[in-house]
Amino acid sequence: MATLSIQARARRIRLILLDVDGVLTDGTVLMHGDGTESKAFHIRDGAAIVWAMQAGVGIGLLSARASAATTQRAAQLGVKIVAQGVPSKAAEFDRILAEQHLDEETVAYMGDDLLDISVLKRAGLAGAPADAAPETRAAAHWVSGATGGRGAVREFIELVLRSQGRWDAIVREFSS
Repeated sequence: MATLSIQARARRIRLILLDVDGVLTDGTVLMHGDGTESKAFHIRDGAAIVWAMQAGVGIGLLSARASAATTQRAAQLGVKIVAQGVPSKAAEFDRILAEQHLDEETVAYMGDDLLDISVLKRAGLAGAPADAAPETRAAAHWVSGATGGRGAVREFIELVLRSQGRWDAIVREFSS
């Protein structure tokens, strides 16, 4: 069987799942003296998440680590699929696919570290930020020019929406 192009893979995507730390953030977790933590999220990544959902492409978060900051950011953006603190990303990937009635080839995943490789190898479109672990980049179909927390998610979502012919309508919405 011929290897599918990145654009052919992206055209089939109905759901984009994203790791959080190192993908939606730069991987930094600020721990405060009272036990709370902070994370920084890139505003353009968030805008692209909203636009993807408005265009009919689902978005979900899949993180091995549970965080109140992630819960809050997901709520702000309207992301309904939020799996945090999962012991096995592969098992949670299976659960999400079953719940959403999707096949692997219709789901994209972006991850940055070794914990993500098992899901990247199964996703229809696998992406990684520029600063992902070398083994993770090697498992991805596509590597962003941007680093985690600095626009990698925006580039990944744009790739999918452009391949599906949905990006120009989003740009026109803001151009008139």
